[in-house]
Amino acid sequence: MKFKKTIVWLTIILIWFIITIPQLGIVSPVVVPPPHKVFLAFLDFVANGYGSKSFWSHIAASYGRLFIAIIFAVIVAVPLGLLCGYIKKIEIVVSTIVDFVRPLPPLAYYMVLILWLGIGNTSKIVLLFIAAFAPVYIACVQAVKLVKTDYILSAQTLGANKMQLFTNVVFPGALPNIFTGIRTATGVAFTTLVSAEMVAAISGVGWVILDASNKLNSRIVFVGIIIIGISAIFIDKFLKLIEDKVVFWKGQN
Repeated sequence: MKFKKTIVWLTIILIWFIITIPQLGIVSPVVVPPPHKVFLAFLDFVANGYGSKSFWSHIAASYGRLFIAIIFAVIVAVPLGLLCGYIKKIEIVVSTIVDFVRPLPPLAYYMVLILWLGIGNTSKIVLLFIAAFAPVYIACVQAVKLVKTDYILSAQTLGANKMQLFTNVVFPGALPNIFTGIRTATGVAFTTLVSAEMVAAISGVGWVILDASNKLNSRIVFVGIIIIGISAIFIDKFLKLIEDKVVFWKGQN
């Protein structure tokens, strides 16, 4: 599989290189810079930074906002989702609000958050929290409902009380779906982060892309896009690794 993926990427880079050969005149280098110049722009970005901030300052700004929002979303959404999966009356109240907010484009209410909280990190973290909350919450509610009735009845037959039923049956049974929800929420928060930094920010990878595009610096735009894509892959791989370690029984009856 890794070999096939390597072949795919090498093919993409080769096609990218061919269409950017100046003698062929297929695309303008201003629109699509050649891959080796994008690589040199990346090295310059790492060495000298961008917009008076270092490369690592932009990375820390973006991922700091992302991880803080994801952590808070998990801390709030997991117990609330599990509770709502148990108690129908609470689910009706919470799900009504979540169903209203979930389909809204984050940028639609981002301006409201800016008016309330300013253009600093707080408004961005709250925006990412809202974006990440719904996937985790919904996954938790559904995870509780999908726990097999046979398991619950068997535990009750053996005399398990409610706490033992939750800790030994419901929560372990729900964990695979909870991790799926966290991975989905991370992806949603990631796209929201870049959009938020493009609207109101002075640091972060999204801001770098926007500022570079305003200056027709397509090399840095491509660098930013590649950083985001590679980062998203690594974060998802990392979460999958944790999932495989923690939920090692996933897929087994």
